[in-house]
Amino acid sequence: MQADAIDQIIKNAIRVMEDSKYQIYEISQGARSEYAHLKRELDEINKTAAETIEMVDKLEVEFRRARIRLTEVSRDFNRYNEADIRTAYEQATSLQLQLSIFREKEQNNKIRRDDIQRRLKNVEKTVERAEVLVSQINVVLEYLSGDLNQVTRILESAKNRQQLGFKIILAQEEERRRISREIHDDLAQSLAHIVLRAEIAERMLMKQDLDAVRVELSDMKSQIRSSLEEVRKMIFNLRPMALDDLGLAPALRKYIQDFEERTKIHADFEVFGKEVRLPSPMEVAIYRLVQESFSNVYKHARATYIRVELTFQRQMVRLIVQDNGVGFQVGKDDAEIGRFGLMGMRERVELLEGELQIESAPDRGTKISLAIPISVEQKEEY
Repeated sequence: MQADAIDQIIKNAIRVMEDSKYQIYEISQGARSEYAHLKRELDEINKTAAETIEMVDKLEVEFRRARIRLTEVSRDFNRYNEADIRTAYEQATSLQLQLSIFREKEQNNKIRRDDIQRRLKNVEKTVERAEVLVSQINVVLEYLSGDLNQVTRILESAKNRQQLGFKIILAQEEERRRISREIHDDLAQSLAHIVLRAEIAERMLMKQDLDAVRVELSDMKSQIRSSLEEVRKMIFNLRPMALDDLGLAPALRKYIQDFEERTKIHADFEVFGKEVRLPSPMEVAIYRLVQESFSNVYKHARATYIRVELTFQRQMVRLIVQDNGVGFQVGKDDAEIGRFGLMGMRERVELLEGELQIESAPDRGTKISLAIPISVEQKEEY
C-alpha cells in the first residue's frame, strides 16, 4: 500500500509538473516573440535615427548657407531688392523650421531607442528565468519518470546517488548558462560595437574625413585586441592548459598571479609538502574552488590581501584561503552564505567526500579551509 501511494503521488506530481512546464514554455515563447518584435523595432529605429542624423547634418549646412545668403542680401541694397530679401528670409526660416523638426525627431528616436533597449533587457531576463525553470523541471521529471515499480527500492537504497546525479546535471546546466552569459555580455556586445564603429568609419570615409577615420580604425583595433583577450580568458577559464600540463600548484600560481595583476589585490600562495599530481577530476574541482573563493573576495569582501595555502599529505590534500575583508557572522547569515556561493562550494567538497570549514566574523575577514581525502585506488588509477 505504501508503494502504491508513493506511485500515485509521483504520477500526480509528474502530471502537475508537465502542465507547469508547458505553461512556462508558453511564457518563454511569448517572451521570445516579444523579444524578436522589439529587436526588429529597434533595428528600424536605428535605421531611422541614422537617416535623421544625416538629414540634420544636411539641413544644418543648408541653414548656415541660407543665413549667409540672407546677411548678404540684407546688406547690399544696390544689388538686391525687397523681393530678394523676402525670398532669402523665407528660405532661411523654412530651413530653420525643418531643422528644428528633425532635431526633435532625433531626440524622440533616442528616447524611444533607450526605452526599447530597457524592455529588451527585461524580456531577456524573463526568457532566461523561464529557461532555468524548464531546465530544473526537466531534471526532476527525468527522475520521477523512471521505473515507478521500483520507486520504493530507489527511495531506500539509491537516494544519495540520485542527489549526486541531480547536482551534477544542475552544475552542467549552470556552467552552460554561465558560458552563454559571458559570450552574450562580453564578446557579442564587443563585436556589435565593432560593427557599429566600422559603419561610422565607412560613413566618414565617404565624407573623406581621413583623420576621423584613422581615429576610428585605431579604436577598433584596440577593441578587437580586447575582444581577443576576452576570448582567450574564456578559453582558459573553461579548461586551463597549465592544469593538464603542469599540475594543480603551477596552475593555481598562474591564476593567482593573473588575479593580483587584474584586481590589484595582493595575494600570497604557499605550497607545503611534496607536490604530486592528483586525479584530474580532483585537480579541476580544487582549482574551481579557488576560483570561486577569489571571486567571492573580489565581489563581496572588499579585501586588500588574500593568502592561499596548499598542503599535500600522504592521504589528504588541504587548502586554506584567507582574506582580510569585511567578513560576516557565520551561522546567522545563511542567506548571505548562499548568495556568496559558499553553499555551492560546500556541495563540491561533499561530492569529493571532503570537509569544508568557514571561519568569519564582521570586520575580521574570512577563512575557508577544506580537506579532501586521496584514496589508494585514486593514486593507483592516476
